Amino acid sequence: MSSDRIYPAQRPESMDAFWMPFTANRQYKQRPRLLASAEGMYYVDVDGRQVLDGTAGLWCCNAGHGRREIAEAVSTQIQQMDFAPTFQMGHPLPFTLAERLVEIAPAGLNRVFFTNSGSESVDTALKIALAYHRARGDSSRTRLIGRELGYHGVGFGGISVGGMANNRKAFSAQLPGVDHLPHTLDLGRNAFTRGLPQHGAELADSLERMIQLHGAENIAAVIVEPLSGSAGVILPPLGYLQRLREITRAHGILLIFDEVITGYGRVGEPFAAQRWGVTPDIITTAKGLTNGAIPMGAVFVSDAIHDAFMHGPDNLIEFFHGYTYSGHPVAAAAALATLDIYQRDGLLTRAQDLEQYWEDALHSLGDHPNVIDIRNTGLVGAVHLASRDGAPGTRGYDVFEECFWQGAMVRCTGDIIAMSPPLIAEKEHIDQLIEILGRVINKAN
Repeated sequence: MSSDRIYPAQRPESMDAFWMPFTANRQYKQRPRLLASAEGMYYVDVDGRQVLDGTAGLWCCNAGHGRREIAEAVSTQIQQMDFAPTFQMGHPLPFTLAERLVEIAPAGLNRVFFTNSGSESVDTALKIALAYHRARGDSSRTRLIGRELGYHGVGFGGISVGGMANNRKAFSAQLPGVDHLPHTLDLGRNAFTRGLPQHGAELADSLERMIQLHGAENIAAVIVEPLSGSAGVILPPLGYLQRLREITRAHGILLIFDEVITGYGRVGEPFAAQRWGVTPDIITTAKGLTNGAIPMGAVFVSDAIHDAFMHGPDNLIEFFHGYTYSGHPVAAAAALATLDIYQRDGLLTRAQDLEQYWEDALHSLGDHPNVIDIRNTGLVGAVHLASRDGAPGTRGYDVFEECFWQGAMVRCTGDIIAMSPPLIAEKEHIDQLIEILGRVINKAN
């Protein structure tokens, strides 16, 4: 076999063997949407049609597609060394990458544990939280609290603290001792709000009731997404995150922010914690860390949590956890090249520059048929459509699919259309995306 084999980006002869993730497989394979290449703001499908990327791939290609710097870094590294273990061994890149990451992280989050995905980052954070309390002698702190409509990946830890019904109901072996805060979606009071909603900060006080019910001495951590992306861009009400921080700090409970979606510039700062002025104890990330080029995640941990493990004989493993590919050299090379792009091009804060234009464009769809809410912050937004009688989710899916054939890729969660274009977007790309979406919504019955 030739060593320079290139696999063609063309229609496969058969689509039977691949069981696709989070996909209605039978429906999809009747009219497949197959992407063949990507550059800048656009995909090209196998038929040569150009498709504007309105979702940064899957919330991950923040610097756009086809970045040669990342490809070259990956190519150089994989030729130099394809893999090296980080169990009782090491190589330079994850150490260098971790130092670079803490430079952009909220103050005090100076330790980084590498994973390979958002799901692994969440499970890692939950294990750190439980082990931290045990290391401090608070072994009764085993209860975890998530939130309704939260998405924290697909590991058993993540689906246990997550609050999206379809991700949970088929899997009975979830973690015991998990409770959920109420979600913050309030169409009655906050529909068509521009930016963060005014109403709902008091929902954080539900945590106080859970503390009264379970006892603070039994609660290890609270995990929330600052912005719930997969549930359809559900935003935190003004003051809500601050209130969660106050309550958790007062009761010795760890606060975990799942920033797999919001991390690396999506809301106009490197992390949502910085944009909204709330520093948690742990932050989970992935996706934008490598611009989607190579799977990788990173968990940011406070010095206090890390240091609680660093006791006892120094020849003992402090935390019995990790993955074969934690700190993978090729992924680390991709991440370092990605950080160079973010910082050189000012992408970690560019969403704030585009925010007003993006907001105005989105809200221009407010008078379109069946639009019942529009939500936005940074460079992320959602158009919430009314459900068809007896067929929830079908209108959203039809809009999503037709947008693709009209030349724009968006996401749908039920009847919510979510968008998160790459941070390199220009105003003309926003105009194109909103024009296509508006035209498709107008025709959807």
